[in-house]
This record gives sequence, C-alpha cells and structure tokens, in this order.
Amino acid sequence: MLPQDPYILLSVVNTKLRDDCPCLDDFCAREGVDAADLADKLAAIGYRYSPEQGRFVPC
Repeated sequence: MLPQDPYILLSVVNTKLRDDCPCLDDFCAREGVDAADLADKLAAIGYRYSPEQGRFVPC
C-alpha cells in the first residue's frame, strides 16, 4: 500500500520509478494503482509526471 501523505507518496513513487520501473505505466501495474488518480494526487501539490525524466517533477 502506498502512503496517503502526498509528499511521502511523491518520494516513494519517484524512488520506485528510479530503482524498479522504467515508466509510470509499469509502476502503476506493479502497485495496482490508477495512473490518473496518482497524477491527480501529485498535481495537487504541484507535481506532474515527466516521461522524459521518468519521474514526477515540479510544475
């Protein structure tokens, strides 16, 4: 289960993207989460997914 706090979620997601998954779709499939929901949660704190960087970055 992923953390509910958005800042801790950001850290966990970016770490897993860096270490374990080549892209957001793979991460979401492994974790069983919806990519749009995850993106919405992190957008609420000013972050968006950058496919070029393979992580969530500030907007």
